[in-house]
Amino acid sequence: MATIAVLGTLDTKGYEHAYVADIIRARGHQTLLIDTGSGDVPQVKPDVTREQVAAAGKVELAGIMERQDRGEAVTAMAGAAAAFLSALVASGKVQGVISLGGGGGTAIGTAAMRALPVGFPKVMVSTLAAGNVAPYVGTKDIVMFPSIVDVSGINRISRVLLARAAGAICGMVETTVPAGEDKPLIAASMFGNTTECVNRAKQVLEDAGYEVLVFHSTGTGGKIMESLIESGMFAGVLDITTTEWADELVGGILGAGPTRLDAAGKLGVPAIVTPGCLDMVNFGERASVPTKFDGRTFYIHNPQVTLMRTNAAECAELGRILAEKVNAYRGPVTVLLPLKAISIISADGKPFHDAEADAALFDAIRKHLRHGIPLIEMECEINAPEFAAACAQALILSLPAK
Repeated sequence: MATIAVLGTLDTKGYEHAYVADIIRARGHQTLLIDTGSGDVPQVKPDVTREQVAAAGKVELAGIMERQDRGEAVTAMAGAAAAFLSALVASGKVQGVISLGGGGGTAIGTAAMRALPVGFPKVMVSTLAAGNVAPYVGTKDIVMFPSIVDVSGINRISRVLLARAAGAICGMVETTVPAGEDKPLIAASMFGNTTECVNRAKQVLEDAGYEVLVFHSTGTGGKIMESLIESGMFAGVLDITTTEWADELVGGILGAGPTRLDAAGKLGVPAIVTPGCLDMVNFGERASVPTKFDGRTFYIHNPQVTLMRTNAAECAELGRILAEKVNAYRGPVTVLLPLKAISIISADGKPFHDAEADAALFDAIRKHLRHGIPLIEMECEINAPEFAAACAQALILSLPAK
């Protein structure tokens, strides 16, 4: 039997949260009904009052309620809920959390969930679940469950969906995670255009006794990888696919933010870095590409993804950025350059082949890289077996003995 936190604004959605709590208890679990509201009195009696939640975040709830500033209240209770729930989880008092909400409730519920570890059961039933949920999910494994109708009463639609959501959180806490062998972890970045390289390097590392977690360099993937590196869970980083910096610089849709490539350096985690897929910027369907890029070289990856070739000026700046990021690393780091192609489609005869742009990239890396950082240049394409092996071996040599 587990205890599941049922967290939400009980002044406006108390009956709905109570309905979910009833279903959870019918499955044999206990519930902890937590009020994060800041308006009228709760519709149902909570197990944890809003005042208790506010105190955890040092929030002066009375003043906020008196001012009746909804934005201020949501922001304050989001921080307080995160502090309160993370303390409950750290002490082992709850084994899962579910929340229901519209805009404000989703902001509060997901803020609390983002404060929890990856792997902890989290379900957010939201009116916003069908849209862009990246700001709410962040880098955590929050299950966003569409409410379909507003969270406003128990009706023929909501009673079904809320019951399913309650069943989902129960199933999550009831599931026993199979035990596995805990080997030292390596983080690796991959894109479709570097899959062969990463898979080959991954095999070398696994044969050497490491476990490799691969992250897709799609913006969110890079952010998650950086977050987990920063948490201290990785022994090394195989950063073969740094393409997110091309989107960040040029204005594509898969940027991972300005802190991409920072975490390993800050923690001194051994790493290898290559300019994998810095030849491409990602956009959506062809019609979505801004008109300012008219005349550039494009490649239709699929109907939903259009790639744009980075030019020489952009590549020179990307080389400088990559070098300066690596210069800040406190631990062992090696930079490897595949001189014949940094992606499948930039090889000679392929759509993105541009010798001038590649030369600008490589020259900038050479120029700006700090003296003493190993720089390995290889006359091959990034997906060549010898390049993959060189990346893996360079990382293995920099790792501490197991």
